[in-house]
Amino acid sequence: MLLLYALILGFSCKSETGNNSTAVLPILGERYVDENQDTVYHQIADFAFVNQVGDTVTNADVAGKIYVADFFFTTCPTICPIMKKEMLRVYEKYRDEPNFRILSHSIDPTHDTQTVLKDYAEKLGIEDASTWNFLTGDQEKIFEIGQTSYLTTAMEDQAEPGGFLHSGAFLLIDGNGRIRGVYDGTKSDQVDRLISDIPKLLNQ
Repeated sequence: MLLLYALILGFSCKSETGNNSTAVLPILGERYVDENQDTVYHQIADFAFVNQVGDTVTNADVAGKIYVADFFFTTCPTICPIMKKEMLRVYEKYRDEPNFRILSHSIDPTHDTQTVLKDYAEKLGIEDASTWNFLTGDQEKIFEIGQTSYLTTAMEDQAEPGGFLHSGAFLLIDGNGRIRGVYDGTKSDQVDRLISDIPKLLNQ
């Protein structure tokens, strides 16, 4: 899985070299040609998780919208604080864009209840869930969607600090549920690139 993430990240970075701000973003993940000779692209599977204000968030809530997804847990002692600092930059830039969302999935739902996530969001300065949703739910389903849909690392690992292993990836998803970019959420230059890539989808 880590190798797959590295390959996707490498492809994404390579596709965005140069200064062409209108360059078309690649569609990442596996694809195949169906019996009608149409190309079928990898898409995020159906999901239903609960956000920090107790609302259920599903695919329908982001259909036709551009969103950034990531995986974290509130007691993470390593990369999560950096990731959330960087994601705040994305949020501040696009918080008033009606067709943009952020979905942050907790991989420790036993601890990260709706109440815990609400407190966590408020400490970051996020007063509502209109743009940025902090999601909790069935742990196995969160692990599954992370690894098989978002093609990133999200799993329990007692050998890791905090007991979980996850990547620092920020994933840019288009209105059809397709991955259009993968960015290292711990590096400001890659988050800068994410911020500049989002309008390429919003303006389509």
